[in-house]
Amino acid sequence: MYMREENTILVKSKAFAVRIVRMYKWLTQEQKEFVLSTQCLRSGTSIGANVHEGVLARSKSEFIAKLQISIKEANETKYWLEILRETEFLTEEMYDSIYPECIELIKLLVSIVKSANKSLNQ
Repeated sequence: MYMREENTILVKSKAFAVRIVRMYKWLTQEQKEFVLSTQCLRSGTSIGANVHEGVLARSKSEFIAKLQISIKEANETKYWLEILRETEFLTEEMYDSIYPECIELIKLLVSIVKSANKSLNQ
């Protein structure tokens, strides 16, 4: 096990996934938007899923690989949030509420992967 169960990234990625699910529900019910929101739902919930898989990785390399997938998914989610905002499906207020969380996840994940790579190469 390469990460404590109560680790910050686990908590934050799960909370983010919950927010993404709620946003998806709102987008589909209120905005009748189904394509972009589904893409965002998939990538936004995949971040935490891969982090949680990384907890039980069999090796440090597998742990790093799972978190690198999380980074890619977070970056994709960032893109979909930008598209949803620029096409006015999300209000500026909604976007400003969730977008910084996505950026924070990316920064945390990058930091964890860098640290793990450093310890792997020592």
